[in-house]
Amino acid sequence: MKLFVIAAFLAVAAAAPSSNKPEYKAPSYTTPSYPAPKYPTPSYPAPAYPTPSYNKDNKYADITITSQSDERNLDGSSQWSYAQSDYTTREESQVQKKMQGVTYDSYGKESYGEVLGNTNKGSSYWVSPEGKKFTLTWAADEAGFQPKGDHLPVAPVHEYQLLVAPVHEYELPVAPALPYTRTGLGY
Repeated sequence: MKLFVIAAFLAVAAAAPSSNKPEYKAPSYTTPSYPAPKYPTPSYPAPAYPTPSYNKDNKYADITITSQSDERNLDGSSQWSYAQSDYTTREESQVQKKMQGVTYDSYGKESYGEVLGNTNKGSSYWVSPEGKKFTLTWAADEAGFQPKGDHLPVAPVHEYQLLVAPVHEYELPVAPALPYTRTGLGY
């Protein structure tokens, strides 16, 4: 019976005419009663930008790139290099590798486990304005950044002489002999 009453109420509500009639009509610019608005043209002149002169202050205008390569692989590894007309070169390669490290979950909780990281290695060669030649090679992996080059400073190696403690020969005092008894304790 309750179901019948609810169904009848919904049928009456659906059949009742709606009293929501829009009173606002959006203007249309296509009718003569609402012409399109006219905006005044700006009275200021367009800015005049100077023509860029790229080689005016360039001390190295005659240096050009003689070769360049860039290779990206689906496994996440890549390698790129370039060489310039002044004999400057640079090449670098990187490989994604699974290693042990700190990971964070979506709540920021820190845990130690297997992570993906990059291992990079590369080299650079250039000639200074004074004519000195420099070569730099490096590797960056789980052991950190390890640069190598003849021009890099090297920490001095100091050979320490360890001090030797004096040796004294001591003779331990000998306890007097105790007489032997049956218990073997000497009393």
